Amino acid sequence: MNGDEPEAVAVLGERVVAAGARHDLRDRFAGAEDVDLGDGVLLPGFDDAHAHPSVLADGGLYVDLAPTVTGTAEQVRRALAERAAVTPEGEWVVGHNFDVSRVEEGKSVDRTLLDQVSDRHPVLIIHYSYHGAVANSRALAAAGYAEDTPDPVGGELVREGGRLTGVLYERAWMEGYLGHGSRPPLVPQPTMEARVESLRRMLTRMNSAGITSVTDAMVHPADWALYQAARDVDALTARVGMLLWYEFFEPARALGMRTGFGDTMLRFNGVKMMTDGAVSGGTCLCRTPYMGALGERTAGIQVMPDEEIAEVVHRVHAAGSRLAVHANGDLAISKVLDAMDAAIAATPPRPGQTHRIEHCSVVDPELVARIRALGVIPVPFGAFISYHGRNLVGHYGRERAERISPHRTFRDAGITVAGSSDYPCGPLEPLYALQSLTTRRAQDGTVLGENERLTPYEALEVYTAGSAVASGEQDDKGRIAVGRLADFTVLGADPLRAEPEELAEIPVLSTWVGGRQVWHAG
Repeated sequence: MNGDEPEAVAVLGERVVAAGARHDLRDRFAGAEDVDLGDGVLLPGFDDAHAHPSVLADGGLYVDLAPTVTGTAEQVRRALAERAAVTPEGEWVVGHNFDVSRVEEGKSVDRTLLDQVSDRHPVLIIHYSYHGAVANSRALAAAGYAEDTPDPVGGELVREGGRLTGVLYERAWMEGYLGHGSRPPLVPQPTMEARVESLRRMLTRMNSAGITSVTDAMVHPADWALYQAARDVDALTARVGMLLWYEFFEPARALGMRTGFGDTMLRFNGVKMMTDGAVSGGTCLCRTPYMGALGERTAGIQVMPDEEIAEVVHRVHAAGSRLAVHANGDLAISKVLDAMDAAIAATPPRPGQTHRIEHCSVVDPELVARIRALGVIPVPFGAFISYHGRNLVGHYGRERAERISPHRTFRDAGITVAGSSDYPCGPLEPLYALQSLTTRRAQDGTVLGENERLTPYEALEVYTAGSAVASGEQDDKGRIAVGRLADFTVLGADPLRAEPEELAEIPVLSTWVGGRQVWHAG
């Protein structure tokens, strides 16, 4: 990666034990298997610091409503009706990956349309961002929602003329249907066997994109059990770090668990909490209003009250664990930094204890200076400028959109930045993200924030070494070096020599985790 790369590496167990000239290593390890990568370019494995594999293990069993599959409201209705036709009466029909902004007549996908799907089944659609959902009348009733139900704290029940439209935001759907704390989920969970197989397929897809490590950014006890079950049957083909949802932190703390518990394959990486909504969905908490998801001026949704933010941040920090706090808008980020500042002042950090802000999308110079002073690691979206650029301009205007996901600003301030897809909220492929980071070009050709562009080398660092620091594994991951884990991505071309506009087209030839090939092309 810097012009002095070794010609070959030797692997023993799951770690690199030597690097240098190929003939020297052949002589030194005469009995070892010799793997010739041909013209392939060996790089550290890509590390996605924030994605949702366990969510996708369930979502893979739902009706896929991605715009590439269902491009119109009528196609959405028809796909759900086909599932309802083969689902026993009274059981749930669930769709996911719905993107209202990319579906023709998408705003008509509401309670009325879903009642046309079925009046004999609860029907629920989950937005691709997982910050919103749409429910039919039976699903609303199952959650106890009536026309006069007040909005829950941190959520919104959208109404039109006093009637629930079925559109739900933030806690209104998350807690209403997924369940939190002691509340069981309304939406039935698939069997563990089905979840494990779906997770296996999801991790294989990640491997095909060159990913060797991923941090699951919202893990509940059922997801913890899923990863254990997957490990038992050798279905973990990528290293998984888990961010435990904050409502389950106390039982873990009572057992003496904190960040770092586990091993190189499955690890407790920190505690996740959420302060505001989605930047791409137009619900993040900002200091100045913008055009929100409903086409009205808004300053966004605050998911957790200030008192709860401060209390949880203090408790997790004092216990010695890493915080990973979702905050997109500048007002949300400011509130999180206030809480972290107070917690650190009250309890000095443990050695190596750093905190993260997930997404950290909209910042100004003052916030950047505070982030650096506190040693906080931002985990911005890698591909959102390219993939969601049109929506970002529509919500926030051109000037503010150009400042979203400011990787260059962070790096120039001496702040470590991690690489994140937030999949399924954005594209999974790190090479697509590298292209977005180096071009800042939206799909319509608009360049948003030319001064925030990274070089290909810097972009690669974000998705390798940067992510390793964010998970506290910088001594094991992020670079190819003696003593580090033998996690590799083999590409068909050198991303440091390719044109930035062509990075997404570079093929992944093979992926290796701990010296074991977990995927190969063809």
